Amino acid sequence: MHQAISMQEAVEMIPDGARVMLSGFMGVGTPDGIVRALAESGKRDLTMIVNDAARPHTGVGPLVSAGCVKKFIGSHIGVNPVVQEKMQAGELEVELVPQGTFVERIRAAGMGLGGILTPTGLGTLIAEGKQTVEVEGKTYLLEPPLRADFALIAARSCDYVGNLAYMLSATNFNPIMALAGDVVIAEPEEIVPIGVIPPDAVKTPGVLVDHVIKRAM
Repeated sequence: MHQAISMQEAVEMIPDGARVMLSGFMGVGTPDGIVRALAESGKRDLTMIVNDAARPHTGVGPLVSAGCVKKFIGSHIGVNPVVQEKMQAGELEVELVPQGTFVERIRAAGMGLGGILTPTGLGTLIAEGKQTVEVEGKTYLLEPPLRADFALIAARSCDYVGNLAYMLSATNFNPIMALAGDVVIAEPEEIVPIGVIPPDAVKTPGVLVDHVIKRAM
């Protein structure tokens, strides 16, 4: 069995200044427990790689509100006024990445690729300072892989060897982020014996998962 760790042990593992991937889409499929614990811990200077800024009290929001985040890399900040205020005040660096490019850069890191080629962003501010490549007469931006020191993912179920299953739309970025974190920490809703999760339902195999957070009794 993977060694199940406590929430406190998971938080202590993540140092100030770490690059952290956080799963979820507007807070759905986000490991809320570790987000709250990190926010309460007083961590600082984190770079958060997450699809969207969600709202102040959901998704990555509590970490931003608590002042834990130095840089946000993601696709959308439109419904989190705290992120917008901190960005305008110069307290938070924001790197906006088109959503398709965002997930492909993560996939590239997980697959060991040197980057991706995409036409998205050509002729815009996104293209400034970036290398372009011509293929069959078409010009593309070369976007680098997006990797993190830690990937924090949420799962519906986890078995004793770390295989993970997700629920419907809560799957979102969890499987792809599990490929691109140097250390993958999963927060499941339940831990079950081997065989309870049907093989076809396993979306992230246990070989990718480094630590599993045990639920408090």
